[in-house]
Amino acid sequence: MIMPKLSSLRRTVAPQPPIPELGDLLNALPTPMLVLDGDDRIRLANTAAETFFNTSASLLAERGWAGLLPADSPLIGLLEEARDMAGGYAAYDVELSFVGGRTTRVDVLVGPVADAPGWRTISLQTRSVALMVDRQMVHQGAARSAVGVAALLAHEIKNPLSGIRGAAQLLAQNADSDGEELTELICTEVDRITRLVDRMEDFTDTRPLARAPENIHAILGHVQRVAEQGVARGITFRERYDPSLPDVMGDHDALVQIFLNLVKNAAEAIGQTEGSVRGEIMMTTAYRHGLRVAVRGSARRISLPLEVCIIDNGPGAPVELADHLFDPFVTSKRNGGGLGLALVAKIVGDHGGIIEYDRTHEAEPRTVLRVLLPMADAR
Repeated sequence: MIMPKLSSLRRTVAPQPPIPELGDLLNALPTPMLVLDGDDRIRLANTAAETFFNTSASLLAERGWAGLLPADSPLIGLLEEARDMAGGYAAYDVELSFVGGRTTRVDVLVGPVADAPGWRTISLQTRSVALMVDRQMVHQGAARSAVGVAALLAHEIKNPLSGIRGAAQLLAQNADSDGEELTELICTEVDRITRLVDRMEDFTDTRPLARAPENIHAILGHVQRVAEQGVARGITFRERYDPSLPDVMGDHDALVQIFLNLVKNAAEAIGQTEGSVRGEIMMTTAYRHGLRVAVRGSARRISLPLEVCIIDNGPGAPVELADHLFDPFVTSKRNGGGLGLALVAKIVGDHGGIIEYDRTHEAEPRTVLRVLLPMADAR
């Protein structure tokens, strides 16, 4: 057997592609990355960082954190702590507030740059989407529990209630004035409980939605007109819409119910505001790239790029209830039943969407109820 010469083997090896430049490598990363010099000035920012901070790399390098983060931002504090450490530094589940009110949660990873004393890299691993999906799974679980409870109540309570009301009406025919007052009280309370059971029966409707392409702005316009004549009379409405938004894939009546309930919730929250603050509800739409989730009952993941926000300047939910607003029977309202937002969460989940609560930290704090929905041609 004759062995080929080593020189002939070398000639058959394909040439290796050139190593990409540092900027190209950073831009290929899906997570926001920044490179800071020894004076903490931003020298490089990848494409994901431009999207995260909603500004260009050149402006980040020119202006730094000014106009993006408040002076007391935890990110700036973490960088000061990391400066005194020779190795890497990590902080998990950090809440970042931006100038303008947007908030998000991130894991911050800081590391030194080899052969460049004082230079550091910063990686920001966003946690908001994961937390949002986790919360939505909890909301859907709570809604499924409410379905079972509602069915049980409808069967075991509603029928006896009609008998109690009938008996009270019969007693009232031969009762004196005191007896009439008591029987009227019985009928009033029976009617109240019946209305509560009727509302809970909405959870037991498991029929598939008749979904079709719908113009979300037409739906929001209809909701606004209805609310202005009723639950939100006297409240100022503002709109900030993306006119290029594609159609949403949904059930028209169910979508109207979602946003009418959210507007009603906002109007009731504004009614609890103290002082002379004028009530205001803002409705916004936007297109969000990149969010894809698995829908219950489907093996594929769908995109949820359509964002609709109902924003009010009311006092917001109590801190202890903020993570449970979409659970049945959770409410901060004196006469509330705690079913409105739970029903909204169920209907949003039936559309394969996500709903979340947020509270901005700007000069005038506002409550944000954000709904993410699939577009009509989602794949």
